[in-house]
Amino acid sequence: MPSKRRLRWAALPLGVAAAVALAGCTPTELNGYLPGFEDGGTATTNQVERVSSLWVNSWIVLLAVGVITWALMAWAAIAYRRRKGQTGLPVQMRYNMPIEIFYTVVPLILVLGMFFFTARDQSAIETVWDDPDVEITAIGKQWAWDFMYNGEEEDNSDAVWTMGIQAQPDAEGNIDEAQLPTLVLPVDQKVTIDLQSRDVIHSFWIIDFLYKKDMFIGKDNSWSFIPTRVGEYQGKCAELCGEYHSMMLFNVKVVEQAEYEAYLESLEEQGNTGDISDAYDRLGNFPGTKGQTDSEEEAE
Repeated sequence: MPSKRRLRWAALPLGVAAAVALAGCTPTELNGYLPGFEDGGTATTNQVERVSSLWVNSWIVLLAVGVITWALMAWAAIAYRRRKGQTGLPVQMRYNMPIEIFYTVVPLILVLGMFFFTARDQSAIETVWDDPDVEITAIGKQWAWDFMYNGEEEDNSDAVWTMGIQAQPDAEGNIDEAQLPTLVLPVDQKVTIDLQSRDVIHSFWIIDFLYKKDMFIGKDNSWSFIPTRVGEYQGKCAELCGEYHSMMLFNVKVVEQAEYEAYLESLEEQGNTGDISDAYDRLGNFPGTKGQTDSEEEAE
């Protein structure tokens, strides 16, 4: 039997090789090929590393369990195979108490452990800022998005907003992303997004932010986070909400504070002020209709 010293020397090169291999991995590989990471750059929000850590570590545990299980299955199949000259059934055992305790207790520990870390991370992600720097209301509707940047007045009279239309594909199915609703966020600021639905269940999902939340009638949800990397990202509805669900898309722009304030001023200059109106026509969001509201149709 090899001595402990020899085992240590055998394990050393394996550890060095593993460290070198991991050092050569890109941020995308180290984070389980999830979006939201780039070489030499920061993560998209203050939460994505927590999400990727839970994802990667869960797969490591599951892979380790799988390897052990497969190895035991292979060992049992080889060690207890029918030998030449043997007939009939092998010796039958009624029970094996240590083994039964083992395969009851170990899975229970694994499940409880994964539940603990999931609940811990979910609780941290779901925590809503008491006093956010920016509060935005995102409203889902069949099949587009409205975004209202809340003001400081109680009646929200100083809020500004944009009303969006759904994706408008051309004859070949190509979508002009410039026409999509755009959510603008300031970098390195505490942001709370209040989520509302105007009709059916929707789900607000910014892909590179690694999180999504459902939107219900009669129950508003909120999501707090800090955007940490300037850039442009894609969002969509992640809940089947009707015929044109796949066209319920939006853009996200994370910008510097000065650019964010200039954007809000531009909305104010356009007259998009006050608490956002509920006037809209669901059918006005069909492809090719240019997203007319009820008031616009009446004017025609």
